Amino acid sequence: MANVTLTLAILLGAGFTAAKLGQLLRLPSVTGYICAGLLLGPSGFNLIATGAGGNGLDHFNQLALMLISFGIGEHLELKQLRLTAKSVLGVGLASILGTLVFVIPGTFVVAWLTRVGGVTWNTVDYLMVAMLLGTIAVATAPATTLHVLRELRATGPMTLVLLPVVAVNDGFAIMLFGIAMSMAHHVVGSGIDTVPAAATASLVEIGGSLLLGAATGFVIDMVVNRLRHRSEMLTFGLALLLLCGEGARYFGFSPLLAGMAAGFVIINRDHRDVRLFRTLNAFEPPVYVLFFTLAGAQLDIAAMANAGWVGLVYFLLRSLGKMAGAGLGARFIAALPQVRRYLGLALVPQAGIAIGFILLIQGDQELARYASVIIPVVLAGVILSELVGPACIRMAVEKAGEALAEGEEPGLPVRAEHGAGEMIHGPEEPQILPWTWGDLVQADDAEGAVIFGASNAATVAGLARIATLIAHYHHARPLAVRVVSPGRETGAAGGRQETQVLFRIETAEVRRLGYDLDTTVIHAENVATGILAATCRSKTWGIVLGYPVKLPVPEFERVVEKVALAAPCPVIVVRFVGILHTERILVPLASSRELEIVRSTLCALAGVGRHRITLLRLLPPDTREQELAKARNLLTEWAGRHGLTTFVRCRAVATEARLETIAREGLSHDLLLMAAPRRQGLKRFFFGSLAEEVGRECLLPMILVHVPHPGERPVIGDR
Repeated sequence: MANVTLTLAILLGAGFTAAKLGQLLRLPSVTGYICAGLLLGPSGFNLIATGAGGNGLDHFNQLALMLISFGIGEHLELKQLRLTAKSVLGVGLASILGTLVFVIPGTFVVAWLTRVGGVTWNTVDYLMVAMLLGTIAVATAPATTLHVLRELRATGPMTLVLLPVVAVNDGFAIMLFGIAMSMAHHVVGSGIDTVPAAATASLVEIGGSLLLGAATGFVIDMVVNRLRHRSEMLTFGLALLLLCGEGARYFGFSPLLAGMAAGFVIINRDHRDVRLFRTLNAFEPPVYVLFFTLAGAQLDIAAMANAGWVGLVYFLLRSLGKMAGAGLGARFIAALPQVRRYLGLALVPQAGIAIGFILLIQGDQELARYASVIIPVVLAGVILSELVGPACIRMAVEKAGEALAEGEEPGLPVRAEHGAGEMIHGPEEPQILPWTWGDLVQADDAEGAVIFGASNAATVAGLARIATLIAHYHHARPLAVRVVSPGRETGAAGGRQETQVLFRIETAEVRRLGYDLDTTVIHAENVATGILAATCRSKTWGIVLGYPVKLPVPEFERVVEKVALAAPCPVIVVRFVGILHTERILVPLASSRELEIVRSTLCALAGVGRHRITLLRLLPPDTREQELAKARNLLTEWAGRHGLTTFVRCRAVATEARLETIAREGLSHDLLLMAAPRRQGLKRFFFGSLAEEVGRECLLPMILVHVPHPGERPVIGDR
């Protein structure tokens, strides 16, 4: 233990010092860490021998790899990837193809000419070595790439594409290497493996890794979202990530892909809580110093001499293949200039996955004859790429103009140290403030209706008020619909009496607003069928439904889904919590298209009386100030077009946790208005729903607006 402790001290101190010296030469810190390791290891002063500390330091490598892969998953947000999908796939696949085209023929020719395999090798042996080297060359260095980008605080079009391209390269590298290994086994003569079997095994490894990581991400998201303190998030999140990594190793999966999948799941959940990523960021620096410095100590410069010309050619052709392939792919798909010119340069580094591949070859007895050539060649390429690769990434980021200027801050919001979970509990019986804004004038030419359900005496007054306000906006009439099972109304006096009581409450509330109420009873097998039947009797501008007073039940949610899918108009669902009042309205927006979903409902609520409305645009935590300003301006322009400027406050915030930001802002508002989730089935299960999370956590009345999906029945236009 003393040896491990001393080794840790030496690695941390030397890595830190070398990084600071490297910064004077404008070199990334990673280069300094690796150089420090080289000086400490067998290639330098031999203070840290290969395998120093035995397995005592191995867990730092495992921890670092999980943190790195988890951090890459944060950059795989589908909303952003949709904007760059063409670039990611085009550039990623082209860089892979370019690498294979350059490395396989080039290393084959050089190895054959120099006869590195000896007199017993034939042309097929050299071809197999070249194919293995080509597939290994596809792999990149996600750890190095992520660390340099974080150090530069890089953000921009090229940076947005880079990490997904790295992930594409590494995913294909695993699959291609498995196929190449199978072909090599076949050539050697074992006859055990076939190319289809190798491809299947690779796909199983990739699929198993992704499933394990996705499951881990779900568990982390469910628990961390309910924790209050960052220390608790760090402890639980780190435990699950390490368990995921060990599980992947146990089943023969890729810990790197599993970690990426876990981060991918969390970043793509609808409530988008990234506090765990930020908490881990503060924990990572010493782990990274140990990881990269120890990696440098394991490199042996003598391997470069053993590799000879093949090692140098491997490094040069791999670099040229990455740059040429990425450049041509970006040009072919007409990517942005920054991507075309500089992204290939950022793909030069190669480390962890490539070393993992050569360890697999080293442990394969059937390929021992190839290992004596492949191992020194790849190690030579790794040494060269890790020495110059970080500088290449830095150059690419700076040339693209995406490095954050020294002293510039990305403008993250100051976060409260309490969780939204403190605001769950509240009164069960809803209340409604008396109407004090004067009578509304009912239009003489009222056309159509706004339908609302009549089923619960505790909520019908609130539904009647919301429906009347919406009807007033559309120059329509409010219509209360009571759905009863066939035969119930005529067979039970209690049923008729209940209906009359509900209609009296609704009529009284509607008249307070200056309107007359239409009522109808519809006999139907279920509520959804009855409500939809009512829409066929007259032109319908909206359907207003109310959650049960208690917590929402699955039966009601199924009713809402059925009505929303078949209705010819928006479906407005009201959740009653505490006191219903519409003076201060908060409209959280995860995307700009949600504005159009809530537009008519917001204008209807704001059309009478004096209101204070907050449009709250939620953006990623690394959003720059100029992008926040642009988002605020877009909100202001939208409010102006719809006559809401005088009492609307437009805000755009960069947030780590959407749910917590909404809960904090909601403390100064009376009502939440949100667009309902449009995903159903597995998509809804996988991505979750920000609106549903807000409904569960925030102690405020809430209105969710459903609209028909594209291709379904159209929404009736506004007046």
